[in-house]
Amino acid sequence: MALDRLTRASPLPPTVAERRRARAIRDRLRLVYGIPSRPPHGRPLEELILTVLSQSTNDRNRDVAYLALTERFAGDWAAVRDAPTDEIEEAIRPGGISRIKSVRISQILHAISASSPDGELSLDWLSSLSPAEARAHLCALPGVGRKTAACVLLFAFGMREVPVDTHVSRVATRLGLLRAGAPFAEQHDRMLALTPRGQELELHLNLLRHGRRTCHARAPACGRCALATLCPSAGRIS
Repeated sequence: MALDRLTRASPLPPTVAERRRARAIRDRLRLVYGIPSRPPHGRPLEELILTVLSQSTNDRNRDVAYLALTERFAGDWAAVRDAPTDEIEEAIRPGGISRIKSVRISQILHAISASSPDGELSLDWLSSLSPAEARAHLCALPGVGRKTAACVLLFAFGMREVPVDTHVSRVATRLGLLRAGAPFAEQHDRMLALTPRGQELELHLNLLRHGRRTCHARAPACGRCALATLCPSAGRIS
């Protein structure tokens, strides 16, 4: 049922012109940021926890919180699962909204143990599933949405998925790749359909970098933007 719910609202296939435009944007971003390379690291559980910790904070605070959590519990995720949430909260406090995240991490770890085929605290077995099946399983975990699941699938397994965070969403919407006001599920489906196969990591990271460095939420630097000639929003946002 969950799989049907996540896949039945697939977007219409992009037109030839839309695919061509997405490739042109990809090529322009390559000139600025290059082609990033990040082989799948094969640690889906760690990626999931790291992504939860990244919510509503910056990369530095996320990394400090993750390091503190793994040091406090000696990298033993079963110990984190079985610990009182106030101990988890204390460890991850540098990452912000630690009370909410500590409860979420505890719930996720318990749910993984309960749902794993062998009862182990592991997500490694997801590598044997299709991207849609693995996505459905992850999104069934407490508090895990499409973007978090996409990060696990892409960075841990190298599966075909494009995480749409706030930067990617903002830049792609301004470029006209995404419909303004579209829900995140639609944005993920659309970005996946537009992205050439095998270039999911590249387009995600380069759009994210562009959002951080140039296409800011407020006062985007359109005057020095490499995508200005391809962007219908250029010069229209203050």
